[in-house]
Amino acid sequence: MNMLWLQSAGCGGCTMSLLCAEDPNVMDLLDGAGIDLLWHPSISEMTGAPVRRLLEAIEAGEQPLDVLCIEGSILRGPNGTGRYHMLAGTGRSMLDWVQSLAPRAQHVVAVGTCATFGGVTSTGENPADAVGVQYDGGHKGGALNAEFTSRSGLPVINVAGCPTHPDWVTETLLMLADGALGTGDLDGFARPRFYADHLVHHACPKNEFYEYKASATELSEMGCMMENLGCIGTQAVGDCNIRSWNGEGSCTRAGYPCINCTAPEFEEPGHGFTETPKFAGIPIGLPTDMPKAWFMALASLSKKATPKRIEINATADRIEIPPTLRRPKS
Repeated sequence: MNMLWLQSAGCGGCTMSLLCAEDPNVMDLLDGAGIDLLWHPSISEMTGAPVRRLLEAIEAGEQPLDVLCIEGSILRGPNGTGRYHMLAGTGRSMLDWVQSLAPRAQHVVAVGTCATFGGVTSTGENPADAVGVQYDGGHKGGALNAEFTSRSGLPVINVAGCPTHPDWVTETLLMLADGALGTGDLDGFARPRFYADHLVHHACPKNEFYEYKASATELSEMGCMMENLGCIGTQAVGDCNIRSWNGEGSCTRAGYPCINCTAPEFEEPGHGFTETPKFAGIPIGLPTDMPKAWFMALASLSKKATPKRIEINATADRIEIPPTLRRPKS
């Protein structure tokens, strides 16, 4: 299987994260899986005319392409031309290249929340008209139209995260190489379920504080950060506290609230990331699947009040019911 990696509008942080893959490192992992990296703008030696010839050969159908990975948002401005971001030396916009190469690929993978939903580069008034590869925020239809599917029949696979965990990217690639990733393995936002069926809350070291509503008031404190400090790990998908980063870390393990970076439009919550909006003293963003009345009486809940998702999954050897999707309001 071969792979082409394009970097569009973004910080390159997902590539930096990918290079932190351990045991094995990313290059050994790709080699071991038989994945040939045709070109990556940051880590490949090839540049200039040879790269142009490679892109042209893929576009012409002369060079087969198994996986097209795209990192960073796609700029559609000005006026839909995409000329705010030209692919150097080609005289063509990144938007044009993505729209031309994507139909040639067996699979298209958007790497990181900028590529999946627009991410940080789409914040504010978004004068560059930054969008994801197939999503504009939480709505289908980005650089590629809502109905797009690659040659495999799959939509764009959205490996969301800001940045992505290196294992989320490599595991997706390994599943594709093994033919083990189908539509049933993607959630409602086309994120791989192997990490999106989990919540960041799962295995969070602050869970005991959460259970007893022992809340921190400052970032330096050990208590739960949901009530006062903006943590929404009980709503955010990701296995960050199960898989951990660099072998040991996560945002909440480091004492910073989860900001739901795997979700569309996380970058504009309408309040500070370390603030919890409340109504009548109750956090507005309640845990996934948790009715308000249950939350208010959480300290005295009986076992019958356990959310069905938790009750079923507790007696299963794997996740049977994934978390409910939280779609942004139109």
